[in-house]
Amino acid sequence: MNHYLYKAVDVNGEEIKGILPGLDASAVRNSLTNRGLYVLYIKDSSKLLKMVEDKLITWRIKRKDIIEFASNLAIMLRAGVPLLEALEDILATTTNESMKILLTDIRKNTEMGVKFSNALDSHKTIFPDILIRLVRVGEETGRLDQSLSEVASHLQKLEDLSATVKRALIYPFFSLITTGAAVVFWLAYVLPKIMQVILGLGVKIPLLTVILYEVSKVAEKFWYIMIVIPFLIVIVIQFMKLKLYTRYYWDLVKIRLPLVRLLLHNRLLALLAEQLRLLLSAGVTIDRSFDVAADVMGNEVFKRAIMNSKRDIMAGRKISDALRAQKIFPPLFIRMVAIGESSGNLDQQFGFLANHYYKIVDDISEKVGKMIEPLLMIILGLLMGLMIAGVLLPMYDVFTKLGS
Repeated sequence: MNHYLYKAVDVNGEEIKGILPGLDASAVRNSLTNRGLYVLYIKDSSKLLKMVEDKLITWRIKRKDIIEFASNLAIMLRAGVPLLEALEDILATTTNESMKILLTDIRKNTEMGVKFSNALDSHKTIFPDILIRLVRVGEETGRLDQSLSEVASHLQKLEDLSATVKRALIYPFFSLITTGAAVVFWLAYVLPKIMQVILGLGVKIPLLTVILYEVSKVAEKFWYIMIVIPFLIVIVIQFMKLKLYTRYYWDLVKIRLPLVRLLLHNRLLALLAEQLRLLLSAGVTIDRSFDVAADVMGNEVFKRAIMNSKRDIMAGRKISDALRAQKIFPPLFIRMVAIGESSGNLDQQFGFLANHYYKIVDDISEKVGKMIEPLLMIILGLLMGLMIAGVLLPMYDVFTKLGS
């Protein structure tokens, strides 16, 4: 399916611009003409251009804007307001200009006869895939308001989960930055001046002091490199994410790091369970549910495990057995899935698992600062102790000589 940029005029003389998917330009022209529009031009809009356009808008549209849109639309549809009128009312009260542009395009396409789910799908780099799929299910079942409400609740859980993880990592990150800055300042500025005084005393220099002196000379001369190194690490990591091979191993490292694993691994399990609960309860088939869940994981290790499980399920294996073959799923996860398969309430079991892992992430996020703080204090204390010892040892020799 290609995308085409069009410009047309309606019966009132109003100029309309937009992008529509179609097999070719003729199909798009016929579609516009059948809607009573006079087509001025149709140009091929490459997928790359479409992705760039949506990416620019995505930077200015946050997840909370999508949540607000889905929630408000669900409330209005439940109240009996027609879809086009609901979109018009939401558009009139939206303050985010980028969101206005997006909703204007969606409303115009819907008004011209495009299905609402297809209008959303034309901006799939902005709207989550699960939202588009559940809207499509809602259109087919006549429960669009319920589908939108469930999606809004799901996205809000993801937003809360993301905020919880970020909040838990702020303190360790800030502590590492300040500790590193203090060490660099001491090595590059304070220690060289003290060492000049010690060397001028003409005393025997201990090995520890010599090592510190050499380190301080390097830090004094190349202090800017020590500041640039963290940024270089970030850049290298970003480049690693560009290739599937290196991205897989980077994601594997993240879910195996002792403290990071507690947050990240449980967060991914909660996300997977919540996605599968929502999709299965909406009537989406198990294979499509696994496809959607794999795409939103944001972790190649989990994505590969989910797709391998899907392959085994399609080959005839039970879901629990397919998951058990992947080493990243804990026994509780597999056991609850097996119970859900046996009792026929798999979506409810996934709901239980989602709540369970959400609670674990919440508990860990509250404790992670208290867990990391003593470790950072010990490391900082050892570093400062070594540096102070390196300064005091030669001074002790001086005081000893003066005393004798």
